[in-house]
Amino acid sequence: MRIALLTYSTKPRGGVVHTLALAEALVDLDVEVDVWTLARDGDTAFFRAVDPRVGIRAVPFPPDDAEDVGARIVRSIAVLRSAFEPARASYDVVHAQDCISANAALPCVRTIHHLDQFTTPELAACHERAVVEPVARICVSAAVAAEVEAGWGLTPTVIPNGVAAERFAAGAADHAGRTRWRDGIGSRYVLALGGIEPRKGSIDLLEAHALLVASDPALADVRLVFGGGETLFDYRDYRAAFEQRAAALGTDPVVLGPVPDDELPALVGEAAALGFVSTKEGFGLAAMEALAAGVPVVARDLPILREVFGEVVAYAADVPGIAAALGTVLHAPPPPVAGEELAASYTWRAAAEAHLDFYAALG
Repeated sequence: MRIALLTYSTKPRGGVVHTLALAEALVDLDVEVDVWTLARDGDTAFFRAVDPRVGIRAVPFPPDDAEDVGARIVRSIAVLRSAFEPARASYDVVHAQDCISANAALPCVRTIHHLDQFTTPELAACHERAVVEPVARICVSAAVAAEVEAGWGLTPTVIPNGVAAERFAAGAADHAGRTRWRDGIGSRYVLALGGIEPRKGSIDLLEAHALLVASDPALADVRLVFGGGETLFDYRDYRAAFEQRAAALGTDPVVLGPVPDDELPALVGEAAALGFVSTKEGFGLAAMEALAAGVPVVARDLPILREVFGEVVAYAADVPGIAAALGTVLHAPPPPVAGEELAASYTWRAAAEAHLDFYAALG
């Protein structure tokens, strides 16, 4: 079997991480896999090294500073489609991991990681086509699958993510790496991953941290750290609002930007807690990686996260609740065993095997 997996970026976004890990797990099962992507900003490779058995087809996508988001979406689809279409017939399965690559590769299989509500017309149309027009759909959680069924009358197959649990457990044991992060940041810290974005609830976490350290002198030294943030979308207005709110609160969060992939496990492992307060998620991979490292997690109280994490993480619905939950796990970290076992139960091999069964059932 020869499979094409398509993703819209080379950057460390959740769907891209998923695509690469799935590709590597599939080649471990003796399947031939190529990953197609748009190589933005002069990239020629992904954010991390990829198993050489995986074929990488990085399609050049020159920047255009005059483009708005809508025009960039339209051009992204057109450029990826133009490059991929001549190769389509050589694959037994074409599987897209996001709405941009799905629009470029239709007809295809589509993984719907989560659903969004877009106001940009081009993005809204891209999102709708990528739900309705694929030949088959996968969701990484039953809650997202239920949203698809309720909204469109379609029934996706649920195949959970895998988790690189051993990698993040090793990060927790990397004392030299953890020391470098602790010394660089200068104190204990609450970590958030994914950049400063509306969907990540970054301003809510900022306000919760400020409330926490102002109300609890024993936690006054705990800093708030944001890592990651490479994205196709323009969040400058939100970032400006975040900075204005930080100034008004008198707080100074550490904003790392993109973190080298080999340094990420130690950054996670050294965190006193992970703030995972996204307003939309499909599975919660970053939170699962933190649990693998023995780090307590405070998550937004969403049905999807309740499904995936059960009672292993602390939940909160609003800023005061997030502050209170952070205070609880910082003062009395829960035993890590349940989280470590949960993370270890989700393997990429199991995900790859489930995908192969799914592909075979397509006929």
